[in-house]
Amino acid sequence: MDAGKTLEGVGKVGFVGAGNMAQAIGGALLRTGLLKASNIYVSSPSNTNKGPWIQFGTHTTTENGCVVENSDVIFLAMKPIYLDAALMDIKNTLKQPVSNKLFVSLLAGVPLKVLEEKIHRIVPDARVIRVMPNTPVLVGAGCSVFSCGTTATKKDAEVVKMMLSTGGICQEISESLIDAAGGLSGCGPAYVYLIIEALSDGAVKMGVPRAMATQFASQTVLGAAKMVLETGKHPGQLKDEVCSPGGTTICGIHALEKGGVRSTLMEAVEAATKRAAELGKNK
Repeated sequence: MDAGKTLEGVGKVGFVGAGNMAQAIGGALLRTGLLKASNIYVSSPSNTNKGPWIQFGTHTTTENGCVVENSDVIFLAMKPIYLDAALMDIKNTLKQPVSNKLFVSLLAGVPLKVLEEKIHRIVPDARVIRVMPNTPVLVGAGCSVFSCGTTATKKDAEVVKMMLSTGGICQEISESLIDAAGGLSGCGPAYVYLIIEALSDGAVKMGVPRAMATQFASQTVLGAAKMVLETGKHPGQLKDEVCSPGGTTICGIHALEKGGVRSTLMEAVEAATKRAAELGKNK
């Protein structure tokens, strides 16, 4: 790596796909000052998602090959159904053969074996790492997991962990767990947004103004999460500490149990995990 590069061991970073997840990771790298905008290359077939990247000051293009040529680490950030088309565009727009590239896949459900097979047709010595991040990396509160391909090095793992840790926590896990982890942490923010909205709705029903209700609901969820992480106590113990005998909280818990909130959330993680596996089989 060149000595003048901003993020040691990373160099220039590319994103094939410019959507929300790519923006969250790129935004975290820029926000923390670990990467300069001039060292980021982004490709997208249309101008739909390019606005934030242009504001960041990054290089933008419609040619995936341009991103691969100019980047040391390339995030594959398109939807899984567009993988083949994106790789074909890389092949068609490369001006010259490339080597020594690390590809980081954000594609839900697509296994490392498939990724390596397809990427190696274009870049034979490419190393591949599969990542499941979530959008809160943009605000420094993300939860990301990753698994390394057969040729990825220890240094590659360190680089990916370093980049994703700029936006929260990041942990290497077995690929056999990555779909389930994605069904929890990758999809989980959407579940929590729904919970926040529902809590806000309940307060509005009881007369609290909407803006105030949403603020209070969001802070309540944030505070509860911090209590779990910082005290190390089991969530059930923390719940019991709030539930006074005959009090308001236990009555609310009873209503949640009658509504099957536990079972529904468990089924949400299960459904997302199974869908990720289906997407992988389709590839």
